[in-house]
Amino acid sequence: MGPWLRAAGLVVGSTLFFKALQRGLRCLPLPAHVRRDPTRAWRWRNLLVSFVHSVVTGLWAVLGVWQAPEMLLDIQNMSSTSGYLLLCFSAGYFVHDSLDIIVSGQSRASWEYLVHHAMAISGFFSGIFLGRFVAAGMLSLFVEVSNIFLTIRMLLKLSNVPAPALYQANKYINLVMYFLFRLAPQAYLTWYFVRYVEVRGQGAFLMVNLFLLDAMILTYFSRLLRSDFFPASGRRHAGKDAGEEKFLAD
Repeated sequence: MGPWLRAAGLVVGSTLFFKALQRGLRCLPLPAHVRRDPTRAWRWRNLLVSFVHSVVTGLWAVLGVWQAPEMLLDIQNMSSTSGYLLLCFSAGYFVHDSLDIIVSGQSRASWEYLVHHAMAISGFFSGIFLGRFVAAGMLSLFVEVSNIFLTIRMLLKLSNVPAPALYQANKYINLVMYFLFRLAPQAYLTWYFVRYVEVRGQGAFLMVNLFLLDAMILTYFSRLLRSDFFPASGRRHAGKDAGEEKFLAD
């Protein structure tokens, strides 16, 4: 089996794994507030699948870089079997989630996430099939550690279960993790690309992806701050940020 065919098989296998996981989660009971609305029920299961992906991928990425810290010094050419498999696994999730959003008729409400997923899939595919920037892909997946707590936040809001102490604790943990595992790795990637990566071919393509992702991350960060720490400001901007409804202001 050729390397490209093997990679395609791993991505398809990951996609099918997340599809099977989603079906399995249908056996779990739903909170009463979620159960009454089909859209909320879909979102609940979608978020549970996202939570599993974040836990597995985030810890996998951190462990992979911790075991081979030299990857941080050459994110263009350094690679590992673990990193290659991680990119295949995560690409499969983003393919699954994109299809889930489209098939479920949530494309309009979740268009920003479809754009993000398209960027992630294309970036991971370039690393998987061209064999370069695998370490950059691993570092970008540090964000999934932050997503663990962001997803917990969204599940708490969606379930409408009164748990103010848990929400407050998670709110501050979420903020710390956003800095450590989302903003800091993204800042390092941006600095590295600007300083060392030649702006042509794959490097140019990934740099454009990176700058677009920078803008999205800062936008989501401002929404998170308005929603959790400056709610009065969030209400004033409610009409401008309709795109945040799916995951940040329900």
